[in-house]
Amino acid sequence: MDEMQAEPAPFDKEELLKRHRFEKKELQNKIQSMKKSIPKGDKKMKKDIGDEITNLEKELEEKHSQELGQFQEVEIHIEDPKLKEAEANDEIKDKEIEKAPIKISRAQRRRNKKDTEAKEREKRILDQAERNKEGPRILEMNTIKKALQEINLQIHNIPADGNCLYLAVKHQLQVSRRSTHSVNELRKKAANFMRAHKDDFLPFMYNEDDESEIVSEETFESYCKDVEKTKLWGGQLELKALSNVLSCPIKVIQATGPPTVQGENFKGPELILTYHRHLYRLGEHYNSTLPLEEEDDSA
Repeated sequence: MDEMQAEPAPFDKEELLKRHRFEKKELQNKIQSMKKSIPKGDKKMKKDIGDEITNLEKELEEKHSQELGQFQEVEIHIEDPKLKEAEANDEIKDKEIEKAPIKISRAQRRRNKKDTEAKEREKRILDQAERNKEGPRILEMNTIKKALQEINLQIHNIPADGNCLYLAVKHQLQVSRRSTHSVNELRKKAANFMRAHKDDFLPFMYNEDDESEIVSEETFESYCKDVEKTKLWGGQLELKALSNVLSCPIKVIQATGPPTVQGENFKGPELILTYHRHLYRLGEHYNSTLPLEEEDDSA
């Protein structure tokens, strides 16, 4: 690209500064067009264009400095106050141009942006921590703990991996010294019971796209298959199935409303779980319980 050459300075300094402002504006328009011409993802061309833009800005700055240095202004004393005021305004504009902010490199802009984002993120974390002191997660946990203390129980934490319901039931089987089953076995037993008693479960299922639409048998079978083969989160339907296949009552303690019980007709001690809506951002969660006098290291 041709280098910019300093043009002969005009006699009138105002004319020179006016042309300088025009040339700066023209260069900015040209730079915008050059940036838009870069294909998305073309890092090499983006670097080359960036270097060329830097050179153009430097050349124009040097050209303007040279022209201003060569300009010999003849001071004319003018008595007209209005003309003097106009000259003063032009001088202010010239100083503003000379004090234009120094160009910041892209790398520095990125670093500044990251620093700003880090400070804003830290502030949001601190603000959220303060709000959490009275947030739904803390309030829910305190309510559940209080309900458990009244029956001499405490929470036993279960991992939040999609198997929480089955892991909590497995833990309760161990605590109550019943015959235990693996998570896969519990999932298979629940799925098979639901298949065998389709009429008892199908009416309580809904279509995610349209809740008013009745779930088809194909969708029901697909759901049962997911219960058996995947980490599909379990809920009331699975609790009902597990209560029946294990022949024992399962009580769920929650922060809002009374405890729910599946399999009230079965004898023997209840399997007692806790249900949390706000414990994790991913959604609902089930924990198990232990006698209050026992210290639970995982809690």
